[in-house]
Amino acid sequence: MSELPRDPEAALRRLEWTVIRRLDGLLYGDYRTLFRGFGLDLADLREYQYHDDVRHIDWNVTARLQTPYVREYNEDRDVTAWFLLDLSPSMDFGGRDSRKRMVSAEFVAVLARLLTRHGNRVGGLFYGEDMDAMVPARSGRRHVLHLLERMLARPELARARATDLGRFLQSGLQFIKRRSLIFLVSDFISVSGWVEPLAHLARRHEVLAVRLFDPLEMELPDLGLVMMQDAETGEQLLVDTHDRGFRQRFAAQAQRRETELRAALQQAGVDALELATGDEIVNVILRFAELRRRRRQLAAGGGLPQHLGGARPAAAAPRPPAGRGPLAVRAAR
Repeated sequence: MSELPRDPEAALRRLEWTVIRRLDGLLYGDYRTLFRGFGLDLADLREYQYHDDVRHIDWNVTARLQTPYVREYNEDRDVTAWFLLDLSPSMDFGGRDSRKRMVSAEFVAVLARLLTRHGNRVGGLFYGEDMDAMVPARSGRRHVLHLLERMLARPELARARATDLGRFLQSGLQFIKRRSLIFLVSDFISVSGWVEPLAHLARRHEVLAVRLFDPLEMELPDLGLVMMQDAETGEQLLVDTHDRGFRQRFAAQAQRRETELRAALQQAGVDALELATGDEIVNVILRFAELRRRRRQLAAGGGLPQHLGGARPAAAAPRPPAGRGPLAVRAAR
């Protein structure tokens, strides 16, 4: 992925031509089911007929008119989506043309445009050292431009307090009242204590954790002596990357963090989408679409494919309850 230009109009136009036009062909006909709403709107009342669902009987009207009446509903297909955006200093890590913050901006711009093109509303909550900015949920291309401009215009923080995603999630829980589709976009480099607030958020809303990372955070190349700096605190340390033992210990520690993070997301009960700085955004959105379809199959009592749920022994694999159990999808490269 190349770095986004600072002009949000040019950035969005480029994404519309290079990403969204491709998705229009690959996801043709899928948008309506991909972005379905959560609620039901009362449409009308009519007399009860044979085979009607008795759960839809309006007992107040029935008692008043002495004739059974049922409620008819229209499904609310409009979605309100919120992007909870971690823009702490660690999100500025990465190569010159592929920092995590730029990858985050591309993902948000594409998803927001796909949503708003079909009448849905999107909004954003921003985290620097705390939840310090909010973009109200609205629709339209101009609103997506405004959201993207707010992301690109934020200055980089040379140093800050350690990221506390738990406080950010608590703020989001208090702010977002109506059931919504929530994208938590972060590298999840944070102090502990965010799992329980994330679980509370997932019980009220449909939450997708979009975890961003750079391959250099997983494994160090042999570059000799390197000055490393903590992106959050600014603390510096001179390390010898030529030392194979050091590189092995670094990779082992990174793998432990990966295992703990995935276990934490599973404990919180949220779906996860992994997004590396070198990933193709089209493939990421296709994985998101697949995840949404599989989630609906689970909610309807369907099974979970092996490539989404991980390999399990056939006799020892209990089926999760309908609508429960996180899915983890890693983008194809």
